[in-house]
Amino acid sequence: MSAGLLRNSFKGAASAAPFFPILLDQMPNAIVVFEAENQQLVYVNPAAEAALDLSRKSLEGQSVHNLFGDNIPLNAMIDEVRHGQVTAQRQEMVLHSLPGSIHQESIPAHVVVAMFDDPVLIMMEWFPIDQQLRSERDERVTQQVEANKELMRNLAHEIKNPLGGIRGAAQLLEFELPDKGLKEYTQVIIKESDRLQTLVDRLLAPHRKAHVIEAFNVHEALERVRSLVLAEFPKGLRIIRNYDTSLPDVLGDREQLIQAVLNIAHNAAQALSDEIKTGTAQIELKTRVARSVTFAKQRYKLAMDLHVIDNGPGIPADIKERIFFPLVSGREGGSGLGLTLAQNFVQQHQGSIACDSRPGCTDFHIQIPYRKQEK
Repeated sequence: MSAGLLRNSFKGAASAAPFFPILLDQMPNAIVVFEAENQQLVYVNPAAEAALDLSRKSLEGQSVHNLFGDNIPLNAMIDEVRHGQVTAQRQEMVLHSLPGSIHQESIPAHVVVAMFDDPVLIMMEWFPIDQQLRSERDERVTQQVEANKELMRNLAHEIKNPLGGIRGAAQLLEFELPDKGLKEYTQVIIKESDRLQTLVDRLLAPHRKAHVIEAFNVHEALERVRSLVLAEFPKGLRIIRNYDTSLPDVLGDREQLIQAVLNIAHNAAQALSDEIKTGTAQIELKTRVARSVTFAKQRYKLAMDLHVIDNGPGIPADIKERIFFPLVSGREGGSGLGLTLAQNFVQQHQGSIACDSRPGCTDFHIQIPYRKQEK
């Protein structure tokens, strides 16, 4: 039987039992169906599209072996099912991303391979085994961040009151000084007090401003970020748009999203100083839709998936685990608040933010769930 007839038979089975493809489409785990003989894909569910970062149309017709390379344990599982030695196999293994993918990675996964009632078709299902570990880690990080935020708020309030007194006293002292040359010292006190006041205001700002919740187009917000960064770095920096224009509007505070992404992109541009000099600096703004995601033990059908990726030197190893903490900065003179404010925004919108960094590629990954607006 030809590949085309097999695909038609699968579609025919779907029309005879319409719940079947609908059920697979709704499954949170990645699922592909392929021909037993030549192992060409005939069906890919949305979760598999998201996991492989490729569309169903581009995947159907490819060999399943092209997806994960020469994976000996996977090939052995498929052969045992294909030759009827077992009807199903399950195993934990490492799956590699599609060869040629821009962001290659190895994923420890739980894999199931099973024969359909139709003996010419085989189904493969997989899910990362680190999902539970990641969920537990996110919960610990959230608790730690909340404790840090409370500490910083209390510290900022404690600093704010005496700071005003120090500045006021310096101003009065300046008026009383007989030697005008001594005003240089009072000006130092006043300017440093103003600098600390600005820092305190930035620490308190996220908790003062009321959130403006509305549905907005994320790509319009990203275009604003792009124009702001390029205005400051007009030469030597390229900002790539890698947008999924089919994304629905996201519900949240538009200005906060702009500020959060701008903080990340601005940090990236500053880290790319050497690449900007050689004209090789690059920042990619990438959007996708994520399906069946869990935040704080609550599952959502869809989430906005946003990446800010640069080709800079990477985040120093000694601060990589602390980059979202207040006052932690890898740049001399940096306040260490940009990423903290970005994390605050994401958490206020029930989402998650993470960073994967190595020399040549730093990827900040933001996910915001799609929610219905409360009336």
